[in-house]
Amino acid sequence: MDYKDLAELIFPEVKDIKYYEEKYPKRELKEGAVVTRYAPSPTGVMHIGGLYQALIAKKISEQTGGVFFIRIEDTDQKREIENGTSEIINSLNNFKLEADEGMISETESKGKYGPYKQSERKEIYQAYAKYLISQGKAYPCFCTSEEVEQIRAKQEEAKIRPGYYGVWAKCRNNTVEEMAEKIKKGEKYIIRFKSPGREDKKIKHKDIIKGNVEFPENDQDIVIIKADGLPTYHFAHAIDDHLMGTTHVIRGDEWLSSIPLHLQLFYELGFKAPKYAHIAPIMKNDEGNKRKLSKRKDPEAAVNYYEKEGIPAEAVKEYLLNIANSTFENWRRANKDKNISEFELQLNKMGVSGALFDMTKLLDVSKTVISKLTAEEVYNKALEWAKKYDKELEEMIQDKDYSLKIFSIERGNEKPRKDISKWSEVKQAIIYMYDSKFEKENINYASQKIEQKEEIEKIIKLYIEKYYEETDEKQEWFEKIKELAGELGYAKEVKEYKANPEKYKGHVGDVSTVIRVALTGRTNTPDMYEIMKVLGKKSIEARLS
Repeated sequence: MDYKDLAELIFPEVKDIKYYEEKYPKRELKEGAVVTRYAPSPTGVMHIGGLYQALIAKKISEQTGGVFFIRIEDTDQKREIENGTSEIINSLNNFKLEADEGMISETESKGKYGPYKQSERKEIYQAYAKYLISQGKAYPCFCTSEEVEQIRAKQEEAKIRPGYYGVWAKCRNNTVEEMAEKIKKGEKYIIRFKSPGREDKKIKHKDIIKGNVEFPENDQDIVIIKADGLPTYHFAHAIDDHLMGTTHVIRGDEWLSSIPLHLQLFYELGFKAPKYAHIAPIMKNDEGNKRKLSKRKDPEAAVNYYEKEGIPAEAVKEYLLNIANSTFENWRRANKDKNISEFELQLNKMGVSGALFDMTKLLDVSKTVISKLTAEEVYNKALEWAKKYDKELEEMIQDKDYSLKIFSIERGNEKPRKDISKWSEVKQAIIYMYDSKFEKENINYASQKIEQKEEIEKIIKLYIEKYYEETDEKQEWFEKIKELAGELGYAKEVKEYKANPEKYKGHVGDVSTVIRVALTGRTNTPDMYEIMKVLGKKSIEARLS
């Protein structure tokens, strides 16, 4: 009996690998086109680091005219959650990171290289496992989990490297006849890769991001097919990336140490290995110490946090590109109105160590993104968010025409307003514009320079009786505020007051603030004239009186 007979005994019904090599032919793409994938496990809420990887993978393929596909790596079915694939696909769709191929829902996919769920590719992996066994490069292992644990305990006691390798690989040197006999007796087994590596030898590898790295060769006889017939991640990813034509694997740098094993698997299977780009994780400053963003500790680590807060997807993507390439900030400065699709991302310019996540910076980016939207776009997006997360805001902005007037204030000009960084801030940003929500009794006049009740009443009374005129143009209105200030002993110009402060009670800005607070309850708002135009005479007179 030889290895081919053994392979046939283990996998009698499995097709020859030639069938799959013909079924999944090499992709016909233009020279330089990159094929990337996002290959998550459906085991929980999507992490911002996963979104970061997907964004970079899609961007790299897009800018080279290549393909970006989604593959679901669900071979560890104990950890899988219900609707885990939908969670991933919906998160990506919310950020407009749709795939060219792969899974598009919990059960549906598109593309010619499927199935795109590893649990549905069982017979493919078994075909390649059969091939390795027939070549003497893999073998059945009959060790129980208890025996493997005993091996590990002995290694720990002897203070040597743990694992199933060399003299510790108990089933490695069984004869073909011994293996066949055990199988025929019905003994349970898994399939292990027979590593040709030696730990005392080194491999050199050039990672696109990390540069030149050196590792000991892999000498571990890893499990490639588990007892349930499904593959391990290491084995499955090599076959999938080969058959699906992946040219660049973009993944987290926690996988960097797996490079010796993965390159070895590609070589022993007779495949050309893809190029690898290992991305540094997104970090957080925790009381002076850098650590990875954690879904357990940091709400911003979960991708659904951004939707709940109402931070636009475009702002998150823009911020992540800022983290990815230091050149992005200068590009954005020079191309204020260009879409981020026009920025050319370069993998070799990504940082080797993890960038710190800065929520303040992200919200600044978000303010700029929102400031560029039209009033109609702001209204639609705020309403869409409110329908899910804020019924009071949804009710407030039901009058679309009035709400559009509010969102049009200081929008569309050279220096648009930047008072909103996320949709969850909209309600507080505009609530004073709605008479039913405006609370006159809660106005804090002490927050302004002029706080004496008599003086405040005098300014408001004189403004209503003498200076307020609904039909005034902006310049006329401002001139009247100056006249009002002058009549009451305030400087008409700030510079006049600064030049001679003892001559005046204050300046025109102090007077206009009294009117602003009386009308809005706030010392800081967008353009006061535009606010008054939207409020209208009836509301203004009611508030001032």
